[in-house]
Amino acid sequence: MSENGQPMRIGILGAGMIAVVNYGVLPNLVHIRDKAEVTAIADPVFERAQEAQRQFNIPKAFASLEEMLEGAEMDAVVNLTPIPFHGPTSKKILQAGKHLATEKPLATTMEEANELIEIADSKGLTIVCSPPDMLYPHYQETQRLIAEGAIGKVAFAKVRSSHGGPASGAWPNDPTWFYQKGSGPLLDMGVYGIHEITGLLGPAKRVVAFSGITEPVRTVRGGPFKGKQIEVTANDNNLLMLDFGGSTFAVVDGTFNVNAAKSPKLEIFGREGTININDPFSGAPIVEIYRVDAVPGISGWITPVGGAFARQQERVGNLRRAILVDHLVDCVREGKRPVLSAEHARHALEIMLKVEESAASGCALDLTTTF
Repeated sequence: MSENGQPMRIGILGAGMIAVVNYGVLPNLVHIRDKAEVTAIADPVFERAQEAQRQFNIPKAFASLEEMLEGAEMDAVVNLTPIPFHGPTSKKILQAGKHLATEKPLATTMEEANELIEIADSKGLTIVCSPPDMLYPHYQETQRLIAEGAIGKVAFAKVRSSHGGPASGAWPNDPTWFYQKGSGPLLDMGVYGIHEITGLLGPAKRVVAFSGITEPVRTVRGGPFKGKQIEVTANDNNLLMLDFGGSTFAVVDGTFNVNAAKSPKLEIFGREGTININDPFSGAPIVEIYRVDAVPGISGWITPVGGAFARQQERVGNLRRAILVDHLVDCVREGKRPVLSAEHARHALEIMLKVEESAASGCALDLTTTF
């Protein structure tokens, strides 16, 4: 909320898919209308901003961020621009004195990320950065179990953080930019797995990786751009290993090559057991834990969740991507440090940037950031 107790006034930058689809920001703000109200939306395709304005009853629409910052009353801006634009647009938002919720990644260079954090700190502003996974009850429950030693010392983890890519299905918009330098599956999808495993195990210390392009040209398989040929200039196949120190490792993928999978989304193997996080749509328990000596003399699988967990899951399921706004409002109102902090996002960005460097050099690289 704003300082006078009224809902926080929100501007939306970008009227694309993540803004308007059923799992996106705008459709789900209805669940927190007492906490946040959208006062303006901007998109360089002005007709798209006007359509969102009509659909979601937004008071003002603009053709640029600059016009929106000048012409609308806002406490915060939600940055839903494509990946290459996150750094420059977020800088303008913060310089204008607005709190920021931004899609992932925070920026595309470490210089941009550092500058955003410095501006926010100097102005007393809050940054919340996607992915939202560490706000989800099943990740928070897993974090608690690991911290309490439920599976003993963690030895290693496997994280699946990929799908088949936008060109593999009926993507409603032109998917070309996902395959171009400055974007790609590491920044688009690998960022989820990196955030998840560092959120669970803490900052990583080193990274080593393999990266490459599996097909130089992708053909869009469905949707309005079916048959379009896309030249691939970003590495579309990335596999990385993180070293957390103390002989604790994790393997994370970030590719556009996982068309289907039945394995758990995340597996964490400890000396006293295993934790699986499953895809919510798999039919398996979303969190399950194998305990050595679950009861004296008997090992086995346990589902460690109950009614409160189900209610929390229902709430985040309702909010979908609007959970970024919900988290931003809570952090500003209560003066608390975000779970989805800019520092965590910067650490993930450093990992992703060093993936390409490691893949090119064949060397393991030290990481310098933390959170």
